[in-house]
Amino acid sequence: MSVIASASSSAVLPVDRILCPRSIAIVGASSDPRSFGGFVQGNLDRFGYDGTLHLVSRSSEEIHGRPCVKSVDALPTGIDLAVLAIPEAGVLEAVKALAARQCHAAVLFASGYAEAGEEGQAKQLALAEVAKSLGILLVGPNCMGFTNLAAGVPVTFEPLTLRAREQRPGVGVVAQSGFMAANLRDAFLSRDVPVTAVFSTGNEVSVAVEDVLAHYIADAQTRVITVYAEQIRRPQTFLQLAAQARAAGKPLVLLMPGRSARAREAAQSHTGALAGDHATATALLKSEAVVMVESLDELLDTSTILLRYPQPPAGGTAFMTGSGAMKNIALDFAEDLGLALPELTTPTVSKLTALLPAYAVPENPLDYTTIGVRQPGLIGDLLLTMLDDERVGNILLAIPVGPEMAQRDKAEHIVPAIGRATKPAVLVLTGDGSPVEPFFTAAIATSGVPLFRSADRAMRALRQVATYGEALQRASRADCSQAATLPLPGAVPPNGIFAEYMGKAWLAGAGVAVPQGALATDADHAVRIATEIGYPVVLKAQASELPHKSDVGGVLVGLADEAALRAGWQHLHTNVARHRPELTLDGALVERMGPRGLELVVGAKRDPEWGPVVLVGLGGIWIEALKDVRLVPANMAQADIVVELGRLKAAAVLNGIRGASGVDLPAIAQVVALVGAQMRANPRITEIDVNPLVAYPAGSTQPVLALDALVVATPV
Repeated sequence: MSVIASASSSAVLPVDRILCPRSIAIVGASSDPRSFGGFVQGNLDRFGYDGTLHLVSRSSEEIHGRPCVKSVDALPTGIDLAVLAIPEAGVLEAVKALAARQCHAAVLFASGYAEAGEEGQAKQLALAEVAKSLGILLVGPNCMGFTNLAAGVPVTFEPLTLRAREQRPGVGVVAQSGFMAANLRDAFLSRDVPVTAVFSTGNEVSVAVEDVLAHYIADAQTRVITVYAEQIRRPQTFLQLAAQARAAGKPLVLLMPGRSARAREAAQSHTGALAGDHATATALLKSEAVVMVESLDELLDTSTILLRYPQPPAGGTAFMTGSGAMKNIALDFAEDLGLALPELTTPTVSKLTALLPAYAVPENPLDYTTIGVRQPGLIGDLLLTMLDDERVGNILLAIPVGPEMAQRDKAEHIVPAIGRATKPAVLVLTGDGSPVEPFFTAAIATSGVPLFRSADRAMRALRQVATYGEALQRASRADCSQAATLPLPGAVPPNGIFAEYMGKAWLAGAGVAVPQGALATDADHAVRIATEIGYPVVLKAQASELPHKSDVGGVLVGLADEAALRAGWQHLHTNVARHRPELTLDGALVERMGPRGLELVVGAKRDPEWGPVVLVGLGGIWIEALKDVRLVPANMAQADIVVELGRLKAAAVLNGIRGASGVDLPAIAQVVALVGAQMRANPRITEIDVNPLVAYPAGSTQPVLALDALVVATPV
């Protein structure tokens, strides 16, 4: 039998026969309707499963009219899917027996594996090795199974209410947590949002989120993919699939807890996940236009909007209401969220002026006053006018539910107008749980307009929708070219760290400007270099084993003439010898001091699983004090890097403050792009740190300068 890939492999496992099995065996079938086996059989019977169902029970001859066999050995060969509704102690032997009967896959509900500590991890490893060697796919353990609503196949121990097979395009849900899978399913269905399938992967001993994701991308009926994952075990595969989802026009919405230290610890005890670098993962996932939401509400709400509008354009949010108070609240909340409420263009303002009463202000947010009471159809005209503005990417209309007459006006005039919107448009009915007449509810459902009862939730979701629209455009601009691979600056030292002079020479070859200078091996040599490049100079001790030179007095600045340089040479070597007597220096780097400017840091690292990312922010003490940095993918376009610089907390400093000139942002972005290009081109480079990178006023002839640099590579 062929060997299958495990969850740690880069291969994608086929799950079609799991989600659409022609035959199912319940191992541990029981006449007790509240047992796991009883729940599964009850679900399959209730949903009218039309495949062949086999029951394995040691204690029963038949259950509800279906015959039982005593053991797995008595099952026919080639069953598509087995459900192991048995305790953990019997799982391993049952898997072996199923593999011997050439069973394609099995669902494991049992707990007590990697989520339960070292002993459980050992059990899970043994289970994974057996499954891989015998060629059987396993879903779980520690999962709730799945429900294919499009095919009417409920393989879960949760008792489900019968639903007609879903025929509409909908959301595909995959979650490592069974609770979250069920919660997402119920939340979508309560809104009448069509769900094609819900899949709980649990501990992912073989079938993982990536495998289900690949199925949803290929499934014509699935239009939006909603994911809850505490750990992405195959990052490169996930990123490739995210790119495929984007190419297929299918939004991928992901909630991945782990931003906080306590969340990372909790993940380890929940699904046996070892959380990786969340910030790195987030930056790279966003680069593939994965919608990274921050809460369960956002996961539900954003998925709902994107199902209706899967290709939102870039642009800000327009907010409409008939309340000045709601308008003011929206302004404050949008600022808190970072949700752009763009100023309307002149043509839009002119059109609104012609429609509105003289006392209304044609702006965004728009308070159209009480005109809607007398002319309800006007609200739809106003909405479509604002949405037609080139600066607007989506719109929110917040209106009260109102009495029955007002609801009928809205159902007949406003809702149809929103339904004609080609950009994302959502309706907020204020009043919390105040009743909505059935005819109004039906009109909203028919129109397909996403409905909210909370303006706050709607605005949070629209922020994600707007971000997704921007991400689609940013991904299309990403640098897909391959930079020339520069030879490493020399033999990689045992610790992987190149001395500064070697790292700078390598960066200069990549196009990053460095100060004039050279390595000196004695004082006379240092004087000759200084005479050639000009005083004042900086003197820096150089050795692979000395990446932090200042800590041992290995950096002297402002050496103004030959006498100062010679004295400095002696002083520097004395300092290093006192702190590191065992160290032999390569020499000392003599560099001309550059003009003062704004200090930044540009760094890059190669995550062993996720790949390279680049960091940019203010340097010096600011990076330690404020941690004000942006992480970007190594292939981000320079124009988009400039946008990221504008999102720093210290953006005002970069743009000029209190009379100071702004610095050359495109020049900084070019350095970020060059560093990223070399991280992509040189797989042996694991880290680059340029700190400080000194930037100068826009329009200056002085290029940004890498005053210090650290380059780290993997030793052979």
